[in-house]
Amino acid sequence: MSINMIEQPQHISASVLPVDQTPVQEHIPAQAQTLRDSVAKAMAHYFDQLEGENVSNVYDFVLAEIEAPLLEATMKFTRENQTNASKVLGLNRGTLRKKLKQYDLL
Repeated sequence: MSINMIEQPQHISASVLPVDQTPVQEHIPAQAQTLRDSVAKAMAHYFDQLEGENVSNVYDFVLAEIEAPLLEATMKFTRENQTNASKVLGLNRGTLRKKLKQYDLL
């Protein structure tokens, strides 16, 4: 998979060449948050809402919250092709199937 990012003053143009070689053109506003920024903001909000309550297993909670939509989006992107999805994600196909079953996506 080849991803080319071209930054322009008003927006970022991302050309993505999916596994099936069909070009996709996306325009993302320059003010769009990165995934990292979104997670940091969501985690700060989560911890603010605890108001001193004890919490545990946050790591597993966050992974589950992120992993399921990642898998869903990737499967949609690859038109439900598990072999291509495993390549996009950099996972073994068996591992992908296990995770899809874990989140009831298979």
